[in-house]
Amino acid sequence: MVFQGSYTALITPMRNGAVDEDAFQRLVDWQIKEGTDGLVPVGTTGESPTLSHAEHHRVVELCIEAAAGRVPVVAGTGSNNTQEAITLTKHAAEAGADAALVVMPYYNKPTQEGMYQHFKAVQDATDLPIFIYNIPGRSVVDMKVDTMARLYELPNIAGVKDATADLARVSLQRHFMGPDFIQFSGEDATALALMAHGGHGCISVTANVAPALCAQFHDCCLARDFTGALTIQDKLMPLHAALFLEASPAPVKYAANVLGLCEAEIRLPLVEPMEWTRTHVREAMAHAGLIDSADVGRSEAAE
Repeated sequence: MVFQGSYTALITPMRNGAVDEDAFQRLVDWQIKEGTDGLVPVGTTGESPTLSHAEHHRVVELCIEAAAGRVPVVAGTGSNNTQEAITLTKHAAEAGADAALVVMPYYNKPTQEGMYQHFKAVQDATDLPIFIYNIPGRSVVDMKVDTMARLYELPNIAGVKDATADLARVSLQRHFMGPDFIQFSGEDATALALMAHGGHGCISVTANVAPALCAQFHDCCLARDFTGALTIQDKLMPLHAALFLEASPAPVKYAANVLGLCEAEIRLPLVEPMEWTRTHVREAMAHAGLIDSADVGRSEAAE
């Protein structure tokens, strides 16, 4: 299976404290129709830290069911508990996922050897392709290139979602692992540069609300049309920034609500974004052509 292009790090719609299954499956269907190349349920953007195990399993199953084989599904299965990560990955495989995204063990602060053994244990327990999710900003620890190279020698380690924003890392990883090591950006704002350095795509937050533009952007990048990609980047950059003015996924859930895709509801300890952030999100959405500029100044009362 080819893993490349625009993959959406899906939000998990909620209503009255529960997963909104209908809204989630409508979102999946809309994503595919808009040109999204792949789907990533229950990652950080999907609020995996505050989903129960039963909810986590259900969201993966709902995504696979709604996708119906039209695009790859890369299920988020990471944990700082190695056994839990193995259990989640096994479930994803049984449910029919095409790959798993496994985040760096957060909070525990493992050494490089600890990281290696964690990912080795997960990949040893499954036949699914495994993507390492390297995001030091949330996990505190950062996997070094030589550790990643060791892991790539194992049969099921397929690539990385790189959210380090260190663009030199992309070329170094390409040098040590070769061009077949799949490198997804985990940072919408730097995806253009990552693609120019030999990347394969982006696991995107912005694609939740701008799937067609994100897909077109990656089509340009994969065709090496970086002039065309830059034109789309200029449209999307304010939105990339606005969606991280507060802890994600609160702003992107708000943006999805503006588009009528789902409620903006989010679970504690995260809260819905402040009005200042909401205004900036609407301005960025208008800049990208997702809503009419007349909607930018509307009051919260009008919502």
